[in-house]
Amino acid sequence: MSSRNFKSIPPTETLEIENGLSVVPRVKLLLTIYRSDRSVKPVDEWQLKRSLLDYLKKSSFTPPLTIPEEDLEIHSFKDIKKRKREDPVASGTLYVRDLGFIHHKEKAEILLEKKKEEGDDDDAEWKVLEKKFIEWRNSFVKKLDGIELSLQGVKFKANAVLPISDDFNALKKSWEEFFAFDRGVFARIGKRQPDTVILRGVPSRWFAETRVSSEPSVLVSHTIFSVFGKIRNLNAAADVDLVKNEEEGEESIASGLQCKIVVQFEKYDDFCNALKVLCGRSMQKEGSRLRAEYEVTWDKGEFFRNSLQRNGRLQDSVEQQNKRPSIHSRLAQNDLEGSHPKRFKD
Repeated sequence: MSSRNFKSIPPTETLEIENGLSVVPRVKLLLTIYRSDRSVKPVDEWQLKRSLLDYLKKSSFTPPLTIPEEDLEIHSFKDIKKRKREDPVASGTLYVRDLGFIHHKEKAEILLEKKKEEGDDDDAEWKVLEKKFIEWRNSFVKKLDGIELSLQGVKFKANAVLPISDDFNALKKSWEEFFAFDRGVFARIGKRQPDTVILRGVPSRWFAETRVSSEPSVLVSHTIFSVFGKIRNLNAAADVDLVKNEEEGEESIASGLQCKIVVQFEKYDDFCNALKVLCGRSMQKEGSRLRAEYEVTWDKGEFFRNSLQRNGRLQDSVEQQNKRPSIHSRLAQNDLEGSHPKRFKD
């Protein structure tokens, strides 16, 4: 698939890549729940979840959203009694997966706007569709942010935010600002654009060699990501940071079974296309019911440059160690010279 085709994929379309993998569109919101009154009653996660689902179904959203229970996660904090009154009492994640209404309901308006603004431009339809999607998403976040819920007389307030890893435009703005004010390594080497995508939270076995290992394979990962363009460097390994978070008490599903993949592209356009396609989507594998809610971002820490430096320092250390004469070689040298270490004074 060409770069132009990747660029013209609307945010509501599922894309099949390689190795039986596909990325499926969805909207993800991070929720933070606060108390709105002076109540000290424990938080009932199930009631809070049901109240939110009913609100989404019966509110003024266009269209009303029927969210399956499994697509709304609510977790109350364990140390709730130690928290201050203004501190949050629970957090959650909301997924909106059925986005077909944007494509079908707005079809007539899309075609009308396409004809009005773009004429016969082949790219006009996906541009208008993307615009409609972003407008609906922003409106949805705005309406949901700050809603108040009442559970058996106890009042709560929910804040909603779109994570930056799901917003390509926000990611692009972040790297444009970063390079505009950078005075570090990138500035010294004259680099003004990113080229490396970091993907975290995907099952290792989906990127492993079948019947060979359960560990992520560089060869398999290269085959999958090369559909976006020519790759300069690639690293695939278990997500150690995710495991550390689990050990520190932070929640993580199957942390030891997930991997982190870092892909450096040769062309900036290919990097942009890959990041844009991966943003705002979940990953699925053919024949599996599992859905991977990964995180994707761009690398501003020079992953591969630092890896080369670390490997270079390690290699230098090994070479210096090898050049040192061992104790056996020093003793052998003393024997050849006829000298022996004295143990006692004469």
